[in-house]
Amino acid sequence: MNDNFEQCLALVLKSEGGFVFNPKDPGGMTNLGVTRATWQNYTGHEVTETEMRSLTPQDVMPLYKTNYWDRINGDSLPYGVDYAVFDFAVNSGPTRAVKTLQQVLNISTDGEVGPETLGALETANPREVATAVCDARLAFLQSLPTYGTFGRGWSSRVSEVEQTAFSMVG
Repeated sequence: MNDNFEQCLALVLKSEGGFVFNPKDPGGMTNLGVTRATWQNYTGHEVTETEMRSLTPQDVMPLYKTNYWDRINGDSLPYGVDYAVFDFAVNSGPTRAVKTLQQVLNISTDGEVGPETLGALETANPREVATAVCDARLAFLQSLPTYGTFGRGWSSRVSEVEQTAFSMVG
């Protein structure tokens, strides 16, 4: 079991930045990578712009732990792979991130990190897995209609994630 959640979250939050409300972003109002809709769902109440602007890393940490880290079984993933899959999950959903990991491992793709996935990771090279996940993530992002608007930033982020994941492994 690894203890890399806080380090991975700090990296995600650095990439996500603060409050943004870009009309071209389908996620809408976002702070610290959390969309208004996600925060409303998590808190169970209507959220104002003022509340969104006031979110802190401490506020959103439990959401990231429950909705993303735990969903990818981050504590059981090898260092580096955990970060590559976690960052992917934050941007594109945990199910897509896990299915991509499973495709990279050439196993059945059920979107759940269970015994088969963990078993395949035991014999896989974590650096190669992290790189392959990042490559597949970038290919997915390039297929999105909003890639023309956000692609440069996405590509840069995926490259940074890959480099950081690679350094975490060793």
